[in-house]
Amino acid sequence: MKNKNSELVILGAGMTGLAAGYVSGLPVYEAADIPGGICSSYYMRPGDHRRLYVAPQDGEAYRFEIGGGHWIFGGDPIVIRFIQSLAPVRSYYRRSTVYFPDRDLFVPYPIQNHLRYLGTKTAAQVLQEIVAAAKLNRPITTMAEWLEASFGTTLCNLFFHPFHEMYTAGLWKSIAPQDAYKSPVDLSLAIQGAFDNVTPVGYNVTFIYPEDGLNALAQRMAEKCDIQYDKRVIHIDVKEKVIHFEDGSVTRYKTLLSTLPLNRMIDMTGLHIDEQPNPAASVLVINIGAVKGPRCPEEHWIYIPQSKAHFHRVGFYSNVDVSFLPASARKNKDRVSIYVEKAYQEGEKPYEAEVKALCSQTVKELQEWEWIADAEVVDPTWIDVAYTWSRPGSQWKSKALKSLQQHDIYLVGRYARWSFQGIADSIRDGFMAGATLINK
Repeated sequence: MKNKNSELVILGAGMTGLAAGYVSGLPVYEAADIPGGICSSYYMRPGDHRRLYVAPQDGEAYRFEIGGGHWIFGGDPIVIRFIQSLAPVRSYYRRSTVYFPDRDLFVPYPIQNHLRYLGTKTAAQVLQEIVAAAKLNRPITTMAEWLEASFGTTLCNLFFHPFHEMYTAGLWKSIAPQDAYKSPVDLSLAIQGAFDNVTPVGYNVTFIYPEDGLNALAQRMAEKCDIQYDKRVIHIDVKEKVIHFEDGSVTRYKTLLSTLPLNRMIDMTGLHIDEQPNPAASVLVINIGAVKGPRCPEEHWIYIPQSKAHFHRVGFYSNVDVSFLPASARKNKDRVSIYVEKAYQEGEKPYEAEVKALCSQTVKELQEWEWIADAEVVDPTWIDVAYTWSRPGSQWKSKALKSLQQHDIYLVGRYARWSFQGIADSIRDGFMAGATLINK
């Protein structure tokens, strides 16, 4: 379908924007020079600082992702079928733990369902506190209050408080509770887990991942789209309905579908919302390719409540699939491909020298834990809006979306709608939005 006079425009070629462009044929404007957004893979050879967006023919490179491990969980079966039609996938069962460096202790995730690993005395104390907290029925407005009411003081002081301090970049005491399904509370499972094994629970117990990496899925979707790359939006004139790009070019629109973060859209349009914006956290993702250490975990990802470098999660790409390793290392598995996440409040992006120092400190700490030996690749990436949060009682999100809609700007996707969702749901939403636009 041709876009008459550029009346309909899509911003952002992440998974949602690609899906919208795929189903509609409308032009998609993307700030980067590749599709996929933070859900895209790249490759780096040991000793080479260049990012490759296509796997080298000899396979001698580590595979990483821009935004850390993005595994495909849940999703409508028809969307999963679409993904499989473009990029063959493999299925996996989650392996995840919590690690306490000071005790050198691993506890399976979710920690509240595996209390026996903490010892009989602590397990009994935690169970008593969970029961007592549930009976109080006290009002809850913040994430901190929800954690205390759900897990009690002992488990909060041990894990949830220090972890959320890092995960939310210090926002956990002022933001509203959300995404409770990520830490499911079930007293019967907590009791069972204090004595015996428990069936895995949570939204990501199983997941899939393309055999050739997320970049393969993004690129194959992009082949069916009309994408204009290197088009970073700097201003949107909502009165004249003109998009201004960093390269000096402009394009007009009648209706605009945006997948860009909601707060960035409000800034670029200059619209006034009579309420304080909801906060977001940025994340520094440090991708590491290294010689495997003698005590390297076998988990897919690990939650860290304390670390010298203040990172809150370590993920192991190559524990999910050996295809993340250089070809020569896949048989013996003597190398490891890792991502490490450290959160910041918006506007606190570290300087280049700080990032370099943090990378060195992170590598050193992982070496001290004997998870890795020599690091062959260390490559940091920055995700400006990574986690989105809401203030208690805030109407900012609904007001911002309504204000944009009044100017024929519609937002779709995880960051645009300011809510957590996975890749499959993002593709579904893109399909629906794209199909709706062309049928108006």
